[in-house]
Amino acid sequence: MTYRHPANVAHRARIASSLQLRVADWITRFAGSMPFLYLHAAGFAAWMVWFERSPWPTLTLIVSLEAIFLSTFVMIGQNRQAQFQREKADHDFGAQTLELRSNTELTQAIHTMTAELHKRLVPAANLSRPGETK
Repeated sequence: MTYRHPANVAHRARIASSLQLRVADWITRFAGSMPFLYLHAAGFAAWMVWFERSPWPTLTLIVSLEAIFLSTFVMIGQNRQAQFQREKADHDFGAQTLELRSNTELTQAIHTMTAELHKRLVPAANLSRPGETK
């Protein structure tokens, strides 16, 4: 059985329930891939060579608009990643706090039991302080 961090499970459920997030993820994944680079290189080369006599004004407009949209998708991904990290940190902090509390309680119980055993098993007469003689 594979165990997943609760923050990761919640994050995946949130993505699965939102078409917008799935589309944003797909676009971000594709925009960060080599096929995206190849497609753009071929498209821009074809545009400059075959489709327009003076391609620069229109091409500049297209590239600028594309950069605006792609940077928005990148920021969406960064915001979601930051939210995931906050949720994970909150969960981890809660788990560590609970672990610390449990360890403290166990340590106190062991100390109490040790002190009680010491009282019962070691007679007071046999105890001497350093430097004292009997």
